[in-house]
This record gives sequence, structure tokens and C-alpha cells, in this order.
Amino acid sequence: MKNITPELIKEVYRTAKPIFSRQDIATALDAMAVRMEAELKDQNPIILTVMNGGLITTSELALRLHFPMQMDYVHATRYRGETTGGSSVHWKHEPSLELEGRTVVIVDDILDGGLTLSAIIEYCEGRHAKKVYTAVLLDKTEARMPGALAKADFTALEVTNAYVFGFGLDYHEYLRNIPGIYIVAKEYM
Repeated sequence: MKNITPELIKEVYRTAKPIFSRQDIATALDAMAVRMEAELKDQNPIILTVMNGGLITTSELALRLHFPMQMDYVHATRYRGETTGGSSVHWKHEPSLELEGRTVVIVDDILDGGLTLSAIIEYCEGRHAKKVYTAVLLDKTEARMPGALAKADFTALEVTNAYVFGFGLDYHEYLRNIPGIYIVAKEYM
């Protein structure tokens, strides 16, 4: 692993290629919210944020959804601050709300390999959720792993199989706060 310093992070940001602006993301989230509203408006769902990456997507999305809902979070990850994920999911926090008999919408920043979202869906189903949906800002279809979640129920944007950061997505736990989506330059992979 590289020695991660603020100077390195600034260089990663400076050399990255922008692919989606804040406006691109806002437009995509507007459209996704319309689809979600039509499907979920009468279901009193629990919006379950996957931390830390899903935090910004959930906050932006929730402001666009105008129906009764509750919000909670789960912290499960395969990445642990690295640029590639392991094969197992590491659980840091389980939801506080009771999921039994409820519609749950799992919101995350990206669907790439699909293992983390698959594990969270299984967790919700194991707690007898009535229905489980998934919503992601980005879908990286080329990165799907065998046996993992193939497709999210709601997707805002699609991205190529590159390492990306911004709008909740991180580079070694940095750059989540960048208001667009960027591809990391190869020399920093």
C-alpha cells in the first residue's frame, strides 16, 4: 500500500479524470427519485444507508423523496480503505430499526462486485423484511462477481470498470467529499 499523505491525495485529485459533474449527478438522482416515488410512496419504507459510501447519495436522494419513510444505516464493507475488495464482508454496524414486515431500501454509492449488497439483502431477508429494494448512485456492470447481486432495483448512472471517487466514493478513505465523480489515474492504482 502507498504511503497515503495529504499531498498524495491532492495529486490523485489533480490527475483524476472527471466523468460526472455535480449537475450530471443531480439530474440522474432526480430521475431515479421519480421512479422510486412511483414504486415506494405507499410502502412506508426504511431507507437503509450503506456507510460510509452511501451517506451522500442517501442524503441527496432523501431530499427528493416526498413520502413517509424512516432512515437507518448499516456499515458493511469489503474494501476496508483499500482500492480492491476482499471476498468477505466485514460488519461494523447493524440497523437499529426493526426490519420485520417492513419494506427496506438499501442505498449505496456503487454496485460493483455485488457481494456487499448481496450480503445486506440476505441480512434484511433474514430479519423478515417484507420486501427489499436496492438503490445505487453508480452501476459498474463489468465488475460483477459470480453469484452476486446482478442488478440494482434503482440506478442513477452507469460507469466503466475503473476506480472512481467522489460523491461518497473514496480513495483510501479520502475524496468522498468531492462533488463529482472522477476516475483515478493509473499511476495511483
